[in-house]
Amino acid sequence: MRVAIFGLGVVGLSLACVLGIKRYSVIGIDSDRNKVSKIRTGMSPFYEPKLDNMLRLALKKSLEISTDCNVAVKKCDLIFITVGTPQSEKGNINFEQLKRVAEEIGIALSKTHNSPTIIVKSTVTPRVTQDIVKPILEKKSNKKTGTGFGLLFNPTFIREGSAIDDTIKPHVNVIGGYDSKSIRVLEKFCHELYKKTPVIITNYQTAELIKYANNSFLAAKLGLINEIANICQSLPGTNVDDVVKAIGLDPRIGNLFLKAGPGYGGSCLPKDIPALISFSSSIGKNPIILKAIHRSNTFQVKSVISLIENAIKKIDDKKITILGLSFKEQSDEIRESVSIKLINLLLKKGARLTVHDPSAIENVRMLFGNKIRYAISIKDALKQSQCAVIMTPWKEYSHITNKDLCLMKKRMIIDTRRLLDAPNLDAEYHAIGIG
Repeated sequence: MRVAIFGLGVVGLSLACVLGIKRYSVIGIDSDRNKVSKIRTGMSPFYEPKLDNMLRLALKKSLEISTDCNVAVKKCDLIFITVGTPQSEKGNINFEQLKRVAEEIGIALSKTHNSPTIIVKSTVTPRVTQDIVKPILEKKSNKKTGTGFGLLFNPTFIREGSAIDDTIKPHVNVIGGYDSKSIRVLEKFCHELYKKTPVIITNYQTAELIKYANNSFLAAKLGLINEIANICQSLPGTNVDDVVKAIGLDPRIGNLFLKAGPGYGGSCLPKDIPALISFSSSIGKNPIILKAIHRSNTFQVKSVISLIENAIKKIDDKKITILGLSFKEQSDEIRESVSIKLINLLLKKGARLTVHDPSAIENVRMLFGNKIRYAISIKDALKQSQCAVIMTPWKEYSHITNKDLCLMKKRMIIDTRRLLDAPNLDAEYHAIGIG
């Protein structure tokens, strides 16, 4: 089975590496020549645990990296499309990358007798595969779906920070399409690759909606537990983590995605919820709950500002340290990171900021330049600080000691993740979710 993957972001490169390790014949395609050059050396263009080691091993086995679309379309049986679908300013999804790749594949199809199965894995709103991708492929190739090529939608459910593990062992495989021959091909591939992982077969639009429904439920759990955490803050003696322990034991609820904090970020949930809201409105539905989830998450960063203001009163000219810049631990991703939103708000209020993160410093430096100070270590970040705010639950921050806090001008901790052992800290301690 020969496989091509168009788009070497987190999803595409992780899939390419996993298939390469398993000795599938894999070609990874990306139009960014600088990215391609770096990947060929065995270096990922972004931070993802385990990925660099997997990449180097996959390159030694069967993984090729290229910018040549024609070779991939001519040789491969399966073609996965994993390009980005970023959010527009209006909350809609921008499909330009997807359209461009569909055009390139279509043109390449017109020059070959090969009849591959094309699988869209990029996150798209319902009907995009049917109404956008399919017409482009048919027009550019002068071939019909089901005869000249197969077309399916196969969403991915990986988490940044554990992309390799989630690619190796997904919780489900969803196949959406109408061509029974192509469905059987991908179903067989999934059974060979993932063994006992369940496979759900449906049509394009249902498969597309499954991805959005999945992320909407996760966002709802995060939003709700953050609301509970905010209640706890105003209720002396309560602790949101104890609430989570109890309700997480209820099998109807479960304990995943119940970590209260400053709000969710990243490349998925902050994009997918507005996109589903916009799509729902376009078909005449008012998604009341989705709108509430989105508003709640947007508001959550203000609860962090409130904690800071309650603790130090006046923010103007205060030296404040931000610990954690990526939207989650084990990632250098800062898209829609709450830390970035917090930095912008604090700068507007006149704060003097020092920031630290194990992986995301350079990404943040490209955003803020010399507007903030970048610390090389936790100790460096805490020096002369009047308030330290823990934003991302990197393990390193849970090891902060009183010896470290002695470096601060004023020992004031705002712990949005409740990482530290408050009773043993020689500092004034405030946390989201603790009354």
